[in-house]
Amino acid sequence: MNTPTAIHFTDNYLINPTNPVTVTLIGAGGTGSQLLTALARMNHALVALGHAGLQVSLYDDDMVTEANLGRQLFADAELGQYKAVALINRSNRFFGTNWKAVTKRFTKDMLHRSPVNGKANIYISCVDTAAARFDIAEALQMIDRNTSRYEHNKAFYWMDFGNNRHTGQVILSTVGEVKQPASKRYRTVSFLPMVTEEFKDLLQGEADNNEPSCSLAEALQKQDLFINSTLASMGTSLLWNLFREGMTENRGFFLNLKDFRAQPLKVA
Repeated sequence: MNTPTAIHFTDNYLINPTNPVTVTLIGAGGTGSQLLTALARMNHALVALGHAGLQVSLYDDDMVTEANLGRQLFADAELGQYKAVALINRSNRFFGTNWKAVTKRFTKDMLHRSPVNGKANIYISCVDTAAARFDIAEALQMIDRNTSRYEHNKAFYWMDFGNNRHTGQVILSTVGEVKQPASKRYRTVSFLPMVTEEFKDLLQGEADNNEPSCSLAEALQKQDLFINSTLASMGTSLLWNLFREGMTENRGFFLNLKDFRAQPLKVA
C-alpha cells in the first residue's frame, strides 16, 4: 500500500485576500537586501494576475558602510543611510509600491506594545544570530491568533533564512496550526515546526558572530558573494509556489553552493 504524500495547503486568505498580504521582513543585510527585490518582483507578478499583492515592512536599524557595497545591494550614494530606508525608497520608486521602512531592530516587545507595529500575515527573518531567531520565535508564539478570520495582520507563516560562508538553509514554519482541507489523495499537515524547535540544539551550539566587517574582502571571508542571492531566489520561489499552487510538499531546503547541491526539506 502506497503512503500518501504529505502536503501542506496554503491558508486560503493568502490566495484570495481582501487586502494585500502583509509581510514583515526582518533584516536588510546580505540576504534581506536581495530578498526585498525578489518580493517586489513577486508582488508585481501577483498583482498582474489579479491578486491583491503584498504590503511589506522592512525592519533594520543598521546603516550602509563601505563593507556593504558589492556583496549587499547598496550603492556609494547610499553610504550613511539606514539600510531599510535606502532599500525601501529604491523599491518604491522602481515598482511603484508603498512599502514601509522601520529603522528599528525587530523585537518581541514591539509586537506587544502596539496592536499594529510589526504584525503581519507572513514573517521573513534574515538575521545573523541564534539569539535573534529565538526572540522572533518567542514573539510569534505569543501572538493571539484568536482574532477575526480575515484580519489583515493575522499571523500564518514564518520563513527563516540563514547561512554561513558557502552553505545556507531556508525553513518555512506555521504560526500555530493552519486549517487544512479534507483530502483523499494527500496526507494534509496543518503544523510546520519552527526552526527554533526543530533545530534548537544546533542553534544553541552555534557561536554568534555578527561583528561588522571593515571591508568587502573581510566580508567575503564570512559569506561568499552569491550565497545570499541564491538563497533569496530559492526561498522566494518556495513562497511563490505557496501562492500560485496553493500547497507544498517542501517546507524548505538546505543549500551547499560550493558543491552546487540543494536538499529539500519535506513536509512530514
